[in-house]
Amino acid sequence: MQRLNKAVHVIFRVALLALVAMVSVPTPSEAATGTVRAVITRGGFIIGVGGGEGTLTFKGRVFPLRFGGISAGAIIGASQSELVGRAYNLRRASDIAGTYTAIGAGASFAGGAGAVRLQNSNGVVLELSGQRVGFDISAGLSGMTVSLR
Repeated sequence: MQRLNKAVHVIFRVALLALVAMVSVPTPSEAATGTVRAVITRGGFIIGVGGGEGTLTFKGRVFPLRFGGISAGAIIGASQSELVGRAYNLRRASDIAGTYTAIGAGASFAGGAGAVRLQNSNGVVLELSGQRVGFDISAGLSGMTVSLR
């Protein structure tokens, strides 16, 4: 009887630990969405460079952002894009920092307007769209780095 009682206690403790572990792991439904605004300038001849600044509005606070390492492939010309959109899967503002690569269809800026969908290693997805001013011929936006200023 004492062995059975001890086994029941062990099983109960293991089940309780498993329950606590499941409850404490953040789920995607706990992730929040923020609003992103960015002004990105890019240009070049053959090799493109670019960067910019913007903001993340998240949980009622505004965080300044810096965009760099804009990968635009081969480029001829110069342009500036004013982008707005959403940052998905944020648990805290610092999750937005990192290197982003294009997912899905990538960028399309036909006729001065376009959209891009990028993801970083934290699982944050940026969906940005906006207008482009200026002229460049490029392979499209394929990656960038974002940091909190």
